[in-house]
Amino acid sequence: MSSIVEQLAKKDLITPPKYVTSQIQYETIVGSISYGVADTTNKDHISDWDICGFCIPYKDMIFPHLRGEIVGFGIQTKRFDQYQQHHIYDKTIDRKYDISIYNIIKYFQLVMENNPNMIDSLFTPQRCVLLCSQIGNLVRENRKLFLHRGSWFKFKSYSYSQMHKAKDKTIVNLANFLNDHNISQNPTLDQVEEEMKRRNLL
Repeated sequence: MSSIVEQLAKKDLITPPKYVTSQIQYETIVGSISYGVADTTNKDHISDWDICGFCIPYKDMIFPHLRGEIVGFGIQTKRFDQYQQHHIYDKTIDRKYDISIYNIIKYFQLVMENNPNMIDSLFTPQRCVLLCSQIGNLVRENRKLFLHRGSWFKFKSYSYSQMHKAKDKTIVNLANFLNDHNISQNPTLDQVEEEMKRRNLL
């Protein structure tokens, strides 16, 4: 498949800088679709396509000294770190996209830090890889070199935060359910949490 970012730009749904569309080296689907848990049954809540990747911007953007700029001195030009757009709806195919394309420098920094979302993007199934140049392929083939012991702490923290979000969402959903079915008069979240504990749901 060709670059989704390029396709959306041609349809005038997004307007990324030219060096983003022309210099994308790696683009993949991440999130629920790559995990195989996307919601495909409920038309009102079909999962967005989360697109992640990296591009190589112009040479003088990566090496500003080539245009006479010294970092920290004088007027500084704005750095390009990433291009992001959310909730892009392509009505021709009835699909929504969330896009994050990073400068290769920023991307490497994040995967070197073992940022869970970024490191994940290098380990997506092959079916999710939409575009992979020779450079992208070189990075993907050597993805295990980015992993280190620090990833344990990163993923542990990420997992706990996700579990906390899921717990909060469950409590709110149950409160709404109780209200909708007149099971209780406007229960507080504390009351709902107590009830969930009583039912061994927490």
